[in-house]
Amino acid sequence: MPEGDSHVTHKIRLTMQLRHLGISDPRVLDAIERVPREYFVPKTFQEHAYDNTALPIACGQTISQPYIVAFMTEALKMGEQDRVLEIGTGSGYQTAVLAHIARRVYSIERHKPLLQEAEARFRKLHLTNITSRAGDGFKGWPEAAPFDRIIVTAAAESVPDVFIDQLKEGGILIIPVGPVSHDQNLLRITKKTEGLESETLLPVRFVPMVEGVSSDR
Repeated sequence: MPEGDSHVTHKIRLTMQLRHLGISDPRVLDAIERVPREYFVPKTFQEHAYDNTALPIACGQTISQPYIVAFMTEALKMGEQDRVLEIGTGSGYQTAVLAHIARRVYSIERHKPLLQEAEARFRKLHLTNITSRAGDGFKGWPEAAPFDRIIVTAAAESVPDVFIDQLKEGGILIIPVGPVSHDQNLLRITKKTEGLESETLLPVRFVPMVEGVSSDR
């Protein structure tokens, strides 16, 4: 079977798995179908591009399990006019999925080589509604704030105040919180007039969120 046909078959199988696991938002499933995960996976792992598993990428980071990408995207409850801040571009896979639903995605990555590779993929896929930069995720993106939605793809020991500050009233923050040596909890925090509403969604394991910009070139 030609490689392209193989990827299509595996993508259909993955979408069916995600439905079985409870992903029901048709916009999320459509975005997963439209984003070619093989573009975001290292060559040595191409045969596993559509396995429902996390895979290693450069700079000691990972491309998240497709189920977690779909779950976090669905949990954001995005509207098509929403502006979304993503902390941790990584391979760019989650970013690309978000870009098929949101009006604009702002994405920050501390590892410049990862960011450069991700930006090349965005150009190849003609994703023109993504604005990305190298930076310290702990600072957010103040000049573009406030955001309708914020998604964090690395684990924090506690919820940084900066994300709450940069979230619109009525906005939603999705973030893994907990010690990096153990499973964390994926939280959904809604900013309301009367305060913050926090929900624990499921246990997860993410790489730690680190301050500053990496020195790798």
